[in-house]
Amino acid sequence: MLDTLFHQAASLHSTTPQTKLRVIAVASHEHASDGLETLWQICAHLQRMGYPVVVLDGTARECDDSPGLMHLLTQHTWAPDEPTASGAGSALAVLPAGIGLGYLARENQDTQTSALQALYAHFRAYAVVVVYAPAETLGGLLMQTDTVPLVMLRPSPEGVLSAYKSLKHIALSAGLTCTVATMVHGSTKIKRQKAEDALQALHECASRHLGNGARGTMVQTNNPQDLQRLALHLLENAGTISEVPSSLGLSTAQRLSNAYLVRSH
Repeated sequence: MLDTLFHQAASLHSTTPQTKLRVIAVASHEHASDGLETLWQICAHLQRMGYPVVVLDGTARECDDSPGLMHLLTQHTWAPDEPTASGAGSALAVLPAGIGLGYLARENQDTQTSALQALYAHFRAYAVVVVYAPAETLGGLLMQTDTVPLVMLRPSPEGVLSAYKSLKHIALSAGLTCTVATMVHGSTKIKRQKAEDALQALHECASRHLGNGARGTMVQTNNPQDLQRLALHLLENAGTISEVPSSLGLSTAQRLSNAYLVRSH
């Protein structure tokens, strides 16, 4: 009786509570294999904590032999498997999403609400959607969201440059500051110092040219506690999406479907 959001007549107004879907964004880079293994480990930790995860892989393109996000958005009859009740022991769901995420990123420029809302209807059985895509795509996708994206930093001059480019794309497009995780493969003092130097160089570069320093952390890839800590950080800084009322007019999915059909002929 003391609830302020819901009351005894709430069902008459169709205001039953809706479960929100969390969205974690991870920037891919040229050397995708370096970050993919860490990404799978992060997702495994989330699932063991009871959060069923689906990964939308923006580095892989959908096709008829490998259906993915674009097939869902264009309302094809194919549908991905839903997570099991436990989620913790089930295999990680990964969908090709290069084309679909690209369409959503462009759609975001013409709408006042996040185009990521279109994902809710297809993945509401999950707890977390991980969007893994190039920074150029994430910049368009994350406008009008409060997600804090993850950029993985390789401790090398090339890695610093690649990470800075990702930070710049996301900052200029979406106005967001990222979390930067330096991946340390091993626990030697030399490797840790190299990772610290790379993180410091990136912080100084971002502060000088972007006006803000990235939030940085070091993660030993062979340390489960470090990976679990990063997984929890991403979960706490994830954005959320929920079901949007059908009365808002032509849905994002319908507009994407029309655009896709036109381009397919």
